[in-house]
Amino acid sequence: MPRASRPALTDPTRRTLLAALAVALVVPLARDVRADVIPIRSAELRIEDGDLLLSAQFDLALTPPLTEALMRGIPLYFTLEFELTRPRWYWLDEKVVQWSITYRVSYNELTRQYRVASGPLGQAFESLDEVERFIGRVSSRPVARADTLARGARHDAAVRMKLDVNQLPKPFQVSALTSHEWQLASDWDRWTFTP
Repeated sequence: MPRASRPALTDPTRRTLLAALAVALVVPLARDVRADVIPIRSAELRIEDGDLLLSAQFDLALTPPLTEALMRGIPLYFTLEFELTRPRWYWLDEKVVQWSITYRVSYNELTRQYRVASGPLGQAFESLDEVERFIGRVSSRPVARADTLARGARHDAAVRMKLDVNQLPKPFQVSALTSHEWQLASDWDRWTFTP
């Protein structure tokens, strides 16, 4: 008695089904993963010599997997983001300032020193504690010219710091999807400012 045969799946169809299955398995895991939090101690703005200056203090502490990756030669990228908006009752809030800076943290096994670089400039440190303090402390950083602000108007300020997982090597990006130890970020810290 001959058997009824099933229609064969073509290669593109098989790949599409496998990709859909992989997404179906990973997305629920990624949704439940929460980043380790970088606590923020303080944040403030002030105007001095025509500049809007940002000062903030974060309690940055790397997780053990991030520390191990750094010691094995994988650089980590931390981004500090700042936004200043002006509320408007008749339309969407006006984005007055949007500013960010990224720090590249690396470890050199030969010199046994950590290096923190932002653009072409860099600085060497002896310990990871020094690196965490340096990145976590923003002191009087100019983020805009004061004349871009509306005098006497209320502005909403927000600042946060995060590990930029998109700049990690690809295998570690996959780990970051499913493990909170590979994600490190602060919540947005928000406050009002009137120049």
